[in-house]
Amino acid sequence: MRIDFLTLFPEMFSGPFSASMLHRAQEAGVLEIHIHDIRSWSDNKHNKADDYPFGGGAGLVMMAQPIVDAIAAVDPKHEAHRLLMTPRGKLLSTQRARELAAFDRLLLLCGHYEGVDERVMAYMDGEVSIGDYILTGGELPAMVVADCVSRFVPGVLGREESAQDESFSKSLLEYPQYTRPADFRGQPVPKVLLSGHAANIAAWRQEQALIKTRQNRPELLGTFGKYYENKGK
Repeated sequence: MRIDFLTLFPEMFSGPFSASMLHRAQEAGVLEIHIHDIRSWSDNKHNKADDYPFGGGAGLVMMAQPIVDAIAAVDPKHEAHRLLMTPRGKLLSTQRARELAAFDRLLLLCGHYEGVDERVMAYMDGEVSIGDYILTGGELPAMVVADCVSRFVPGVLGREESAQDESFSKSLLEYPQYTRPADFRGQPVPKVLLSGHAANIAAWRQEQALIKTRQNRPELLGTFGKYYENKGK
């Protein structure tokens, strides 16, 4: 998969993709990351890429011209699925990440200031938000989207089943995990995990996932919630 980022602040991307799994995925040729400075396409002699909004209001708005010309240069044949990072976008979810991972190429436009000139949307395929809160810009959300989506790209994770077992993969939070030693300062690992009995371990993990979800994110339970309530009677 290739991911292109269009941003006013390319320096923000210098660290996240140079370590850990995403770095190894790039070295292996599974993932391709490209960072583009929108200001490079500004037709203003000062590389200006923002201006005051029509109709008044606080702050600045990212101008259409540098963005549209950047898109035309980076993705001239519209081979990428183009997404604007914005709080008004559709919320990122595991299912959405799976869908995006099916594309060979993504282009993520990082909004900033008070937003992006709406006319840019004629060149985009959608909008994405990572949560119901406001950040200073779309750079961090774009990194989150790239990390989340990449986990579903074959070859990025060491074990492909890892992405299937984690939180939200089955509308549940992940069950508790333990590693050595078996007893850490008086806190022992649950005996069932040391039993070697695969069916009992699977049942314990399912139960613990339900408990964690009920405690922290009960709205996710749905059908599992009814099952859990009936089981507790």
